[in-house]
Amino acid sequence: MQVAPEIGPGTGVGSVAFHLEQEWVRRGHRVLRFTLEDSGGSFIPRPDGRLAGRLALLARVVWFSFVGSAQARRFLRRHPDAVSVCHNDALVGDIYVNHGLIQAAMRSRGSYTWRMARNPVHLFTTVRDRRRYASAVHRTIVNLSDEDDRLLRRMNPGLVPPTAVINNGVDTDVYAPPRSADRAAVRRSLGVATDETLAIFVGHEYARKGLDLVIDALDRCPASVKLVVVGGSAGMIQSMSARPAARRHESRITFVGASADPREWLKGADVLCLPSAYEASPLVVLEALAMGVPVIGTSTGSIGDVVHDGIDGYVVDRTVDAVAAALADLAAADSAAMRAAARATALEHSWGRVAERYLDLFDRIEAARGRTREPA
Repeated sequence: MQVAPEIGPGTGVGSVAFHLEQEWVRRGHRVLRFTLEDSGGSFIPRPDGRLAGRLALLARVVWFSFVGSAQARRFLRRHPDAVSVCHNDALVGDIYVNHGLIQAAMRSRGSYTWRMARNPVHLFTTVRDRRRYASAVHRTIVNLSDEDDRLLRRMNPGLVPPTAVINNGVDTDVYAPPRSADRAAVRRSLGVATDETLAIFVGHEYARKGLDLVIDALDRCPASVKLVVVGGSAGMIQSMSARPAARRHESRITFVGASADPREWLKGADVLCLPSAYEASPLVVLEALAMGVPVIGTSTGSIGDVVHDGIDGYVVDRTVDAVAAALADLAAADSAAMRAAARATALEHSWGRVAERYLDLFDRIEAARGRTREPA
């Protein structure tokens, strides 16, 4: 049984639960769901970028943390043989998947106290999760990277449950290297020549994910480097476009706004740039690698676990100079070899392999209970 406010493709954390569900069902297992709708919280509006949307997010988080927890426990009592996996908010489940540490994300960008105080969601989740980690609510905590495993222990010295590390995965059939004709069509639509380098940034949090560094790096890159920015609201695009470097290189930067499917832009890309201050296990990194697109990223979260410096991308310091140097190295590298290496790395992180690691963890939990999982 999986517990998450939403479960479905393209829903962030919910998409992780969705892909795991697909893989377990494919192996013959029965998978139950418990979502915000099951807890009676579907009346709460969906969040958006406005103030009312932020209040709606707070309402959803509080509802699923309290009402969702109580009702999920009741649901589990009707299914005593289920192994339960919680992905967000609810204080229930044999396994809790830590999809990111709010405190680490806020500390990574400075002004920690101000960032925490201005957002009631952050304050609430921090207090709630202190109880989560200091109790035996869960049998195991799954972290998405070695770094988050270390951070969790450092920030919670009284951590009670044992931990395991299981990275996120990628659908290597959906995210696959494009046909030459499709790649050429995307580049033509963006006015990018065959001998030019097309860098892509994908994300809705420009500041945390380092878009300013990528744009400023264009000052140190030849004119043949172009940039496509996917994600962000109209206000964010307007603010980023006003940066001096963005104005200087206006003809080299294309803001496409929010996109439900980054594949259309990754098809034409030579590299994904994501010099983030903090990440847990960003799906877009594996999606890019699966499409044969090398990645320039910092060592935060799982990026340092999956990107091999100089082979399928570059792991860099979070500075303008480091991003610019990596772009220069990429332009001089054997692009065919790097694209092949990127694809090979992604194949090691398919959702099928990730799902098997969770099944192994279920076996250990069942053994501790004195039960053995029936073979599928």
